[in-house]
Amino acid sequence: MNKQLTILIIALIAISASFSSCRNEIYTKDPADKLLFSTDTVQFDTIFTGIGSTTKYLIVKNPNKNKSINIDRIYLARGSSSKYRLNVDGQSTEKGFRIENYALMPGDSIFIFVEVTINPGTDDLVEQDSIIFESNGNMQDVDLVAFGQNVTLLSGRMITQDTTWNADKPVLIYNSAMVDTLVTLTVMPGTKVYFHNKSSLFVKGTLKSLGEIGNRVTFTGDRLEEYYRYTPGQWGAYLQDEVGNTRGVYGGIHLLAGSRYNELNNTDITNALIGVQVDSVVTVDAPTLKMKNTNIENSKIAGLYALGAHIEAENCVFANSSQYTVACWIGGKYSFKHCTMANYSVGVRQTPQLSLNNYYTYRDDNGNAQISYRDLTEAYFANCIIYGYNKKEVGFDFISGAAANVLFDNCLIRYENSSELLQSAPTSFVNNIFNEDPMFSSTVKPYLYNILEVSAARDRAKVEISETTPLDHEGTNRMTFDGKPDIGAYEYVPEETESKFFRRK
Repeated sequence: MNKQLTILIIALIAISASFSSCRNEIYTKDPADKLLFSTDTVQFDTIFTGIGSTTKYLIVKNPNKNKSINIDRIYLARGSSSKYRLNVDGQSTEKGFRIENYALMPGDSIFIFVEVTINPGTDDLVEQDSIIFESNGNMQDVDLVAFGQNVTLLSGRMITQDTTWNADKPVLIYNSAMVDTLVTLTVMPGTKVYFHNKSSLFVKGTLKSLGEIGNRVTFTGDRLEEYYRYTPGQWGAYLQDEVGNTRGVYGGIHLLAGSRYNELNNTDITNALIGVQVDSVVTVDAPTLKMKNTNIENSKIAGLYALGAHIEAENCVFANSSQYTVACWIGGKYSFKHCTMANYSVGVRQTPQLSLNNYYTYRDDNGNAQISYRDLTEAYFANCIIYGYNKKEVGFDFISGAAANVLFDNCLIRYENSSELLQSAPTSFVNNIFNEDPMFSSTVKPYLYNILEVSAARDRAKVEISETTPLDHEGTNRMTFDGKPDIGAYEYVPEETESKFFRRK
């Protein structure tokens, strides 16, 4: 090879490297550079059978004025099963499409047009999907929602007269709904209630959710794709200031001060920011809330968040929250019998799943920190399982000046160095079992909190307590099934017997 050819090859390599370098420089790779969307939800009003929809559009913008964003992929979350059709920057697409390596120039935008065809006679009455965008290591999405003609849609509505929701129509709540003072909302067996992002059900009056064993009531988010089945924080309203900053979070189901005589029976509440929030003791003659055979699972902040409330719960499951499965704060009165509290949510959790306190702090008009005392007149936990991956799953935060009457009676509890707990509150623990594995059926997806034959909870319930709650979560008579009741919400049932009489979800 002569010298001039060698020089030419080196020059070409240098030019190629320079070109590649320049190309890399015109694309941002910073994860902070995200796409901007004209809306977070493309929403279609009622779609009639087989007719299809009008065309909606979405604008996608690159906010970086200097560099392009390479969109690695644009696709529908439900893929080939989607009912939606897209047109991306003039490219007409059909089911299961995927666009890759789309360059969006600095400060530029593209239009995405969306259509949908549904048949409420055969499809879900709420047809939803999302457009997924992957770029710079980020995954962003825009919701697609269409309503079938038979959905009961509530958007920012006040319920001002006694109302009953039945199983024949799903209920979809956008922009929250409120049950007015002295009004009763009754939710019948089998009813499904869906909530859009940032929506809650506020109750000034009374909520009665009357599910039955085998025909339960469901409160959950409106993302029905399998991908979102265990995703917490999908619904629940935010408190925001005038510029849109988040200042607080409301319960998904939020019983406001003054609400009374509420019931949650055989009800599933899943994937909220806070599953159920209960404010204030207002009834001397009855609890603010009675719960029976109810599950609150996959909450972002807390499952049951009670503030000075009066609650009675039996055979309930409180499971998988990023912070607390049950928080009973600012005093109140509580009774939990044969309940299971289990927290195996993904992530690092620093908090105990069960938290109790008897005060709250605030700032006076001069900005000085103040403490208000509230008596915890009773917090009774009987034949309950309180277990998870945290080494200390029970937490107290009590101050003198207010009562703190707590009793754990024959519970199975995870708390390393249990002697430390017993010394701190010697009268609050009677005949409990510490750090023995309850051996749930599954502590990963799908989560199942019935117990196995080798469970430490099996045959160890206190009979006197079980006699007051003879039927378990599934209706099995724990007093007569094998003569030895089990701790927790579920009585152990051998698999062959379970398949004969019922099957857990």
